[in-house]
Amino acid sequence: YVMLLTLSPYTPRYRDRVSPPGVMIRPYLNGFTIAFNVSQPNTWQPYVDSMHHFLAAYDDKVQEEKNIQCVSGQYFIQGGDDSEEKKACQFKRSLLQNCSGIEDPTFGYSKGQPCILLKMNRIIGYRPGAGVPVSVDCKVQKGNESHLRSVDFYPGNGTFDLMYYPYYGKFTHVNYTSPLVAVHFTHVEKNHLVPIQCSLNGKGIINDLNSDRFLGRIIFTLSIGK
Repeated sequence: YVMLLTLSPYTPRYRDRVSPPGVMIRPYLNGFTIAFNVSQPNTWQPYVDSMHHFLAAYDDKVQEEKNIQCVSGQYFIQGGDDSEEKKACQFKRSLLQNCSGIEDPTFGYSKGQPCILLKMNRIIGYRPGAGVPVSVDCKVQKGNESHLRSVDFYPGNGTFDLMYYPYYGKFTHVNYTSPLVAVHFTHVEKNHLVPIQCSLNGKGIINDLNSDRFLGRIIFTLSIGK
């Protein structure tokens, strides 16, 4: 009991061996296969609904009310006591442009050009990239590379801006909103199972560990019918 009293509920005592982050996707409904037919809205509408539900917290007005504008390209390091509530940087869904669901409320699913959102796992105190933003790339994991001919990334260059780090924990970083990278698959071969691997790239990132398919990367399958 006495030893427990020495631990802080806000931050881990030892952070000298912080693991590299894992990656998760949205939408995530039935495992890691996203399958639908463009001509059958009932097959892709659940994905669209899931995206809108997830991005509700990223609505521009919500972010403007709860969070502050930060300086891009540098870590947002906050001092003060561990128990002091920390400020959080705005991440507006409009930054996701064609994958924001604003102009195209179907996120490209109605056209057979689906958007997938990537989110790094939260790690208290972690500063990814060692001063250089972590970037994302996506490719066919194995098989015919021509099945994936065009991919767009949002925001702009498909990076996680440094200003969203470090994360200070759920008790003090109450309004923290994880940054996202949207991947827009604008040209995927129809009527094929296309295995995709999206990887994080940056200093300190591990993305090639065979025993962990989520560490620094995510593997999923696109199956788009006409």
